[in-house]
Parts: sequence; C-alpha cells; structure tokens
Amino acid sequence: MPRLRLFLLAAALPLGVLAADRKPNFLFVFTDDQRWDAMSVVQREQGEKGRFPWFTTPHMDRLAAEGMRFRNAFVTNALCAPSRAVFMTGRHSHHNGIVNNHTPFAATNVTHATVLRAAGYATAYIGKWHMGSQSGQRPTFDYSASFVGQGRYVDCPIEVNGVATPTKGWVDDVTTDYAIDYMRKNRDRPFSIMLGFKACHGPFDPPERAKDRFTGARARTVPNMAVRAIYRDEDPPAFTKGRAAVAAGTDVEINLGYFRCISAADDNLGRLLAALDELKLADDTVVIFSSDNGYYHGEHGLGDKRSAYDESLRIPMLVRYPRLVAKGTVRDEMVLNLDLAPTLIDLAGAKVPAEMQGRSWKPLLAGERAPWRESFFYCYFFEANFPTTPTTTALRTQTAKLIKYPGREEWTELFDLAADPHELKNLWRDPAHAALRAKLSAEYDAQAKTTGFHIPDYADKPGDAAAKKKSKKKQQE
Repeated sequence: MPRLRLFLLAAALPLGVLAADRKPNFLFVFTDDQRWDAMSVVQREQGEKGRFPWFTTPHMDRLAAEGMRFRNAFVTNALCAPSRAVFMTGRHSHHNGIVNNHTPFAATNVTHATVLRAAGYATAYIGKWHMGSQSGQRPTFDYSASFVGQGRYVDCPIEVNGVATPTKGWVDDVTTDYAIDYMRKNRDRPFSIMLGFKACHGPFDPPERAKDRFTGARARTVPNMAVRAIYRDEDPPAFTKGRAAVAAGTDVEINLGYFRCISAADDNLGRLLAALDELKLADDTVVIFSSDNGYYHGEHGLGDKRSAYDESLRIPMLVRYPRLVAKGTVRDEMVLNLDLAPTLIDLAGAKVPAEMQGRSWKPLLAGERAPWRESFFYCYFFEANFPTTPTTTALRTQTAKLIKYPGREEWTELFDLAADPHELKNLWRDPAHAALRAKLSAEYDAQAKTTGFHIPDYADKPGDAAAKKKSKKKQQE
C-alpha cells in the first residue's frame, strides 16, 4: 500500500483507535509488609469492623476509584524476597529458587521483564530488591536503580545499573524520582517499571513530613488477639496485652511508625500518578499497586508475617487501566502475586511462558464473568535465622482454610472462614465438620500435586538454626 494512502487511512481513524493499538505501559508499585486493610478505602468499607478508621491513603483511594480493587488478593509465600520472586516469575517459590530472604535471584529465571523486553519494552527495576545481599544490575531488566538488602530509610546508597551512587533524602522519595525520570526518558516507547518501596518495613522511620501523622491514634481490637497461634508455646507480652484488651473491650496501642511510612509511600504514589498525567500517559499505562505480604498487628499474638493466617497472606491489589478497566469496580475472585507476570505479558499481547503457574487477570479486568480459581496453595519455608515460625502450608478457598505444618501433624488447623473470618475455632478434630475436613484435604492434595509442591534441598532445615547462630556469632567476633 503506498505511503500516502496509509497516511490518509490513519488520518481518517479516530485518535482513540490509534491510541488503543499502542501496547500499554506498566507501572507496578508495591510496598513492603502492607496488609490488605491498611488503606482508607478498605477501612471505610469495613465501617465499625475496621481496626484503623483514622488511617488515610488518598492516592491509593484515588487508584481504587479510577480502576479496580480486588478484595481478595493473596500471596503464595508471605515473605519479602520469595514474594518478589513470585511476582516476577509467575512461579511458586519451590520452582523459582527463592524460598527465603538470603538467596540471590538467578539470572536464568524467566520473568515478565524477560518476555516484555523481547516484545520491545523498556524494562526497569527500581527500589527494594532484597534477595539477600545481592548486588549489581538486576537480572532480566534493562535498567535498575536499586539498593542492597534492606538498605536504609535515609540517604540510602543506590546502585544504578550496578554502580553505587550516593543519595540524599528518604529512600522511597528517591526511588520515586528514579521511576519518574525513567518514564520521562521512555515516554515514546512502551515501558514496564517495577518499583519496590522500603516502606513500611521496620525500623518504621518515616520522612519528616509524616512523623506526626495520626498522633494519638489507637487500634480497635479483634477477637483473634485473644487466640494464640497454634505453633507458639508461650504467651509473649503483646499477646497478654491483646487478650486483656479484647476482654475489656478497649482499644490498643498500635505501631504508628508503620502507618506513617505507608502514608508517606502514598504521597509517592500520588507523585507517580501526577507524572503520568503530566506526560499524558495515564490512559496508556496499567498502574498496579500492591504489597509483598501482609502483617500481623497482634492477631494470634503475632507481629511480622510468614504464617498462614489471613493477616499475613492477604494484600492490597489495585489496578487502573482506563482503556480496559471500568472506574470504581471491585472483584471478589481470589487473585495472587503469582498472577502478575502472566497478566502483564497477556496485556502486552505476548505469549505467556508455559512454566508460569499464575493466571492472567485480563478477563476480570474487562468485567467478564470468567471461570476462576476456587482455591490456592500456600507455603512458607522455615528460615534458620527466624526459627519461631515453622514451615507452613495451606489450602485456602473463598470460604475455608486448611493449614498444615509438615512434621507436626498435631498442629493441623481447619477453619470455616464464612462463619469464622478471624480464624478462632480450629475444626480439624470436630466430627461435625468431617465433610469439610475431607473436602479440603482432597483439594490440598490435588493442589500440592498440581503445583509440584516439595521442600527444596536449598531450603533451610530446622537443624540449621543452631549452626547459623554459631556462624553469625563467629563473624561478629
């Protein structure tokens, strides 16, 4: 076809048609340790049941209002580095090589960036990477501006394509600057950015602007603050206080540093959305906001994450893409961090690698009532440097959960989540729930087989704990 004819044909088409043919950009932003209900949009929805009604996240709320919120989003391993590896590879931890926080990510892994680069995308990894103390250019991405390990909140050195670079200021402000700069430089080609914030991981050090936010706020109690985790054989002080507060019906003190860090990260989400508006890229960019895992605030007497109660494995998940997603929509299907890679690849029009175990959200984003998963398999693998949480596996459906602790059959837990959302009553040995036990046991076995579950040789073993302590002590001497 002659060039003039092609030009005239293009000129006759509506601008929206031409724009719609463009491959979408991707901006995936995720915090560290942010539980699913640590957003004001969720607190409003929960009403009197919300634990943190004073908490505000206006930019997360904006993203929910302008896109889709998944009410039931989960991780398949509630730990920093393993969850990041699942987000990137679309494969369970026991297949992608990352089952703990101290293993480097192999460059041989196939990630969404691997596929998108081959499809013509500019790809960047910015911010927290973790993966032990892995240094250098981040594998499978064109560009990286990232820090080693946990980094630090203030004046954190950033490795730009592997080259150490000093910085000034709060770390998530700095990495947001890098992300905005990357968008500006690649605005004329499709790009994919993965931006990992340090917030709200400990030591919970917010920037100066956020240090006084929510002063004096306290959290509502929930019933499971009075029910200790089955694998803990002692009552930590936090559990004793929580149980007393539940009995008295009083509010409890809460780690406000955690919420101040999320609030400051929300500021940066606002900056990213403003930059997309300024660059006129908002309509062509899929923005996804999430977290690498949840976090306990006294539920079951716990802090941290790792185990399989919902506060640990449930995460925020917001998606905005004006060309596909209707504003202000919510979905109740169970979506996973396992699904991110297939979703990005599918939306880019590329072929999803067969080894990826997640599912593309494209039909859900389009508002379709497509067949969807009815359960998923979860596994946290024991870490020698964190021996208080055992290897934990679980099968979760929309209405029930089976938790198993390999080697400790007596700890097995079965919960009817429809009747008992706080996971208070273990039904495993209750004859009245034999049918539920049989159903979930069969589904657990089926999912374990489907996902190829096994405990890899490179996973820490319980006997390694003492050896690791001795090794660490020797290094410090």
